Amino acid sequence: MNSSDKEVISHCLQWLEESRTVILVTVIKTWGSSPRPTGSLMAIRDDGVHVGSVSGGCVEDDLLGRAQKNQLASEAPTIIAYGTTNQQAAQFNLPCGGRIELLVELLSNAEQLKTLLKKINAGELICRRVCLNIGEISLHVAKATDDFSYQDQTIKKVFGPRWQIFMIGAGHLTQCVTQMATMLDYKIIVCDPREEYQQAWPLSDIEISTKMPDDAFKEVNNFKRTIVLALSHDPKLDDMVLLEALKQDCFYIGALGSKRNNEKRRARLTELGLSQQQVQKMHGPVGIDIGSHTPAEIAISILADITAKRNLSLARDI
Repeated sequence: MNSSDKEVISHCLQWLEESRTVILVTVIKTWGSSPRPTGSLMAIRDDGVHVGSVSGGCVEDDLLGRAQKNQLASEAPTIIAYGTTNQQAAQFNLPCGGRIELLVELLSNAEQLKTLLKKINAGELICRRVCLNIGEISLHVAKATDDFSYQDQTIKKVFGPRWQIFMIGAGHLTQCVTQMATMLDYKIIVCDPREEYQQAWPLSDIEISTKMPDDAFKEVNNFKRTIVLALSHDPKLDDMVLLEALKQDCFYIGALGSKRNNEKRRARLTELGLSQQQVQKMHGPVGIDIGSHTPAEIAISILADITAKRNLSLARDI
């Protein structure tokens, strides 16, 4: 499963290689309520086939109509706005007070897209920079702390996983979390020293670390954008990584198990030297209560909780 960014870029490259006309649209600024955040992408082929989204639907319809009439294709990147008036906001079904600005590009450089896609597939972070004043589009190395930005006629969009999930255990639940989290553009790190779980792991594009959990966790950096999930069903393995992770400033730390088992786990971790404040950072049972039973449902509950806390954190920063 691919992230939405990777899916859009993959289609753009394929269409260019088929000698089609391709328009790339990026949300660069929003006001008030907006259906899609800045950095969201949409690609449009000359016959109206499209992938990705920049709003709730009506803006897309207008863009498709304009693209098919050849009203969007321009040699230089341009900016268009929707919702500049109350009438327009109502026309395009934007929320009350909503307004968005979009960057519209006529793509032509397939080789640059190949490089970008190669970097994304390798799990690297890459910044695609558009300089509006000179029309230059270039690729640069990015850091995990870099975010989308639009200032001084320069637009920077970061591709690749800036957040990561470190999971202990390579069982069915971890497989479900991995598949869903990949769509959300997380870097996935799975650790399981148990040989029988390594051999049964079905996701060839995600490697498993065979190190002991505490040793594998020592290689993790950028704790503020790291989620740690103890999902092995083996307290010996889970407690090893929790003991290390709870000492750090990780964004989210969760452990599988019932309330009773997690209270026992907190007691064990306290006996091993962690403070009450440290052990209370652990989300256990992990996820939100949606009455889940199957691995896929539990994975949804876990990622829903993480997503809610990420969005709340982002709102505070704004």
